[in-house]
Amino acid sequence: MAQVASLVKTLKQELKSQGKTYTDVANVLELSEASVKRLFSEKNFTLQRLETICELLHLDFSDLVQKMNREQRQLTQLTHDQEKEIASDLLLLLVAVSVINGLSAADILSHYDISETECIRKLAKLDRLKVIDLLPGNRVKLLVAPNFHWLPNGPIQKFFQEKVEQDFFNSRFDRSTEKLIVSNALLTHHSNGQIQKKMQRLAVEFNELMQEDQSIPIDKKHGTTMVLAIRQWNYSLFKKLSK
Repeated sequence: MAQVASLVKTLKQELKSQGKTYTDVANVLELSEASVKRLFSEKNFTLQRLETICELLHLDFSDLVQKMNREQRQLTQLTHDQEKEIASDLLLLLVAVSVINGLSAADILSHYDISETECIRKLAKLDRLKVIDLLPGNRVKLLVAPNFHWLPNGPIQKFFQEKVEQDFFNSRFDRSTEKLIVSNALLTHHSNGQIQKKMQRLAVEFNELMQEDQSIPIDKKHGTTMVLAIRQWNYSLFKKLSK
């Protein structure tokens, strides 16, 4: 199932890169657009339909598989030492997060108060750390996968927990662009595991939306952070009242 999901993700990326839409796919498959969206959502394609879409993209099915394999060789995580070096330099962390989120060098310079020399220096350091390839013209090629994530309890995650957590939650979450849901329940280990799987799927969708928005100009996008958390936990003041 994981291989199928990766193949469908690669197919979506290739459709986007060639400017093809679900309507184009619906036409060649002789289906409704709603049916095509459902196929992509459920990742439920026959081999014949996959080959038909590949013909639309002027690709052999083997080409699509090779593209998927190349993407799977990309980094999904950094090492502890890589994260530690990035977390120790606030400007380097800013540039790292920016390029991972799809910003170019020009976007970083227009969006943040950083000199071109310093920006290039940080990009060169990320190149040395194998996070990016720094190409001629200060173009950036990401070496991390679309499903890249920081190490659990690693240096970057600890940095955000220590430095950013209080600032992040300093809001009433009542704006149209904000949402905070706090739910409490008595759950079995099985139900807890089911919720965690749904959280992981939502995180994947979050990353896919980021990829889909890559071509949109920077001034039309806004820094957005989603925090998903679940744990077996009782408020410390309630614990004092427990038998």
